[in-house]
Amino acid sequence: MKKLIDFKKMHEQEKLLFLPNAWDVISALVLEQAGFKAIGTTSKGVANAMGYKDGERLPFDDLLALVKKMVSVVEIPITVDIESGYADSATDVVDNILKIADLGVSGINIEDSLKNNTALNDKERQCELIAKIRDKLDGRGYPEFFINARIDTYLQKKDPLNDTIERAVDYVSSGANGIFVPGLCQSDEIEKVVTSIDAPLNLMSLPSLTDIERLNEIGVKRFSLGPAFSNATISFIEENARILFKEQDIKKLYANSDMITLFK
Repeated sequence: MKKLIDFKKMHEQEKLLFLPNAWDVISALVLEQAGFKAIGTTSKGVANAMGYKDGERLPFDDLLALVKKMVSVVEIPITVDIESGYADSATDVVDNILKIADLGVSGINIEDSLKNNTALNDKERQCELIAKIRDKLDGRGYPEFFINARIDTYLQKKDPLNDTIERAVDYVSSGANGIFVPGLCQSDEIEKVVTSIDAPLNLMSLPSLTDIERLNEIGVKRFSLGPAFSNATISFIEENARILFKEQDIKKLYANSDMITLFK
């Protein structure tokens, strides 16, 4: 319960919560060791690490197993990217989220894109889903569990600002604790969303959205890396694998070996 309370309070502080995203156990441990106070998972990074494409192609039981292991080895709060719920019916989505909560997780991201589709879920249906999630979590004894409602308007629509604000206001009224809008990056539009909702706004890093201090100044309360770190790690491995094969010399692998402190 303490992690749930602590994680929720992290969104209420003056300084925004800088939330990195892990994709396996070792990345979660490294991020904790670096000093981060909480971590999230990245659905794309997790799926790629297990040999799947993003978009709920990863079996849900595999996600549960990974999260269970993460919770057992990491002491800081963890929030899980559950995409659109890994199920077709609202009842099954809620059941999946309860399974995640029972592992000791502090929050989730739940998106309003339809499963395996490019369309958005109807706003009213998404509100009903969020309300059911909140009700069942509270009934299970998780009133502090953080529901971060992801809005995919900026990924799917032209001129999405008004629709984004409408959805955000309604999602918060339905029980969401925070609003997550990937793709939102213009300062004036960010400010409009911040001032229009009574909940913390979460943004995701983009090549054009990296200035954390500026985001803090305009009222953003949470900033996540998304798949940026896992993508960079894969790119590093790809580049250096080609170099190793070409040069037939592995001395580069030992250049930073003294920095590895986990599991010593």
